[in-house]
Amino acid sequence: MNWNSRTQLLLGEEGVKKLASSHVLVVGLGGVGAYAAEQLARAGIGKMTIVDCDTVNVTNKNRQLLALDSTVGRPKVEVMAERIRDINPDVEVVALNQYLKDQPIIDLMEQPFDYIVDAIDTLAPKVFLLYYAVLNKQNIVSCMGSGGKLDPSMIQVADIAKSHNCRLAFYVRKRLHRLGIREGITVVFSPEKVADSAVSIEEQTENKIATVGTISYMPAMFGCYCASHVIREILARD
Repeated sequence: MNWNSRTQLLLGEEGVKKLASSHVLVVGLGGVGAYAAEQLARAGIGKMTIVDCDTVNVTNKNRQLLALDSTVGRPKVEVMAERIRDINPDVEVVALNQYLKDQPIIDLMEQPFDYIVDAIDTLAPKVFLLYYAVLNKQNIVSCMGSGGKLDPSMIQVADIAKSHNCRLAFYVRKRLHRLGIREGITVVFSPEKVADSAVSIEEQTENKIATVGTISYMPAMFGCYCASHVIREILARD
């Protein structure tokens, strides 16, 4: 029996072929992105490009799929690529161990993808990626903040213009507005209020660095919502 026989039972042969012929880009392999990438791989996406410049840190273990004692210190793209190939030996994986900014984002967004998952958690490259995705008419779903949230029933998928009560979404919208973009980007977000007690502010020279508490399942849920959106959008195409 094929490893994805139950997927075929649900989607039919044509649905499985659609996924197998699709190329999905996942940018960011942290708490959200790695779970999104895994669900896409298990659904049978035929080609995946994954991007991250980070290594697994021991502090990732409370929420990140790739974080184990055995993987601490290893590049996330390397661990993710191995995992994806271990799920589906026929998948084509392009693993880019790099920090995406400026020209590399422009170059990447000029490539043809069936869908893009934005799981970047740093504001400037996130906005830059979204901007050039829109310019190049790429299909993209972007994850907003999962930190400080506890209730998965509040997660929503909507146009970015309708996102609310999410600090990351607020700053993303604000910067995109400056670039002339107010709508047309699908986001996964939660309007659940973040308690002040869940945020730790650390003074470092001129900058204040905020650390937001996280629970194990919320980034995973956000990643699953992203993957679900991508899969259903691909299946809905003629």
